[in-house]
Amino acid sequence: MTNAMPSASPSAEPLAPVATNSPARVLTASLVGTTIEFFDFYVYATAAVLVFPTLFFPNSDATTALLASFATFSIAFFARPLGAIVFGHFGDRVGRKTTLVAALLTMGISTVVIGLLPSYSQIGVLAPLLLALCRFGQGFGLGGEWGGAVLLATENAPPGKKTWYGMFPQLGAPVGLFLSSGVFWILLHFISQEALLSWGWRVPFLASILLIAIGLWVRLSITETPAFQKAIDKHERVEVPVAELFRKHKRSLFLGTFVALATFVLFYIGSAYLLSYNIKVLKMPFLDALEVQILGSIVFGLAIPVIGKLGDRFGRREMLILTTVLIGLFSFILPSLMTNGEGAIFIFVVLAMVLMGMTYGLIGTALAAPFPTAVRYTGSSITFNLAGIFGASLAPYIATYLQANYGMTYVGYYLGLSAVITLACILLSGKDEV
Repeated sequence: MTNAMPSASPSAEPLAPVATNSPARVLTASLVGTTIEFFDFYVYATAAVLVFPTLFFPNSDATTALLASFATFSIAFFARPLGAIVFGHFGDRVGRKTTLVAALLTMGISTVVIGLLPSYSQIGVLAPLLLALCRFGQGFGLGGEWGGAVLLATENAPPGKKTWYGMFPQLGAPVGLFLSSGVFWILLHFISQEALLSWGWRVPFLASILLIAIGLWVRLSITETPAFQKAIDKHERVEVPVAELFRKHKRSLFLGTFVALATFVLFYIGSAYLLSYNIKVLKMPFLDALEVQILGSIVFGLAIPVIGKLGDRFGRREMLILTTVLIGLFSFILPSLMTNGEGAIFIFVVLAMVLMGMTYGLIGTALAAPFPTAVRYTGSSITFNLAGIFGASLAPYIATYLQANYGMTYVGYYLGLSAVITLACILLSGKDEV
């Protein structure tokens, strides 16, 4: 007896070809989205130094008002893991595309509302409370944005190019920083500081609505990632991704959180804290301080694609180890660079942002690597945003406090300790875990 293969039914319809995203569309969608999200995020960071202490905390002395403003700044980082869990759940259950659109809208609406808030002089203590609520919304949205953008890039990457693709959403951070600093820099060329405090500070927040429209248009033009579509076809999705994550991937969550620690500490010392230090301690004019910030964003952005290429060529883990060691060494010269005038400040920001680009360009792909597709959105988002709590949320506050009470040397110790912890966690991670 012969076992003939069944022939296809003549009436059967051919399968529709699976829609694919072109590399240009994928990389544009991941970059544009994170640029908008980080623009919104850094507009707040800049305003937290330049205007919020005066408008929302006017009854305190200058240092206390700045610390209070940095406290509202930190709220977003505590909201981000919650956003990572909620958006991660839907990203791993419903899909990357739909969830990314929802995250963008959450972040964008929160930012626009900040631009409409009345000040303390108009509604009293309710003003800083509303500001804190909007900041929470920003953090909640960004908590869902980052992981999805990284997966959109890496899950569409061809073999051997995961680090290169994964660095594109990371470029959103320096581009967003450049745009947010640039907007305030342009405003101060056309209006006085008094006008900035009166109404000008609202412009960057309200202008975010235009960026949201662009981001939505780009995001809605893409299809689902091949890896997630495969998980759907093979019925590999899990009911509650966060429960699966904490049940089977606790080690990766813990190590990933502290692998990113030095990245966050370095960045927020070299951006939000540096801006406040230049203005409040060195008495640098607003425009000059913003120019330092703009220079930093350019250097930051140039370093990211370089490390993207090096990571694919020499190994992501090896380049992370090298960069973390360099951050640790940099912490020893931080105090002298920060306390020797404006020329040394420019050297500081260039070195800090080169190192930042080197670590940040690698960290997206590294944090997504240890998690399977079914929980990857949730896992990478939670590790990134938990690192934000430990490394970023209080970094400007801690650095301001250490400098004011113990001197700049202790700010260097703070950065150095974060590099030691990060290096230990990279070395404890396996080759496939970063």
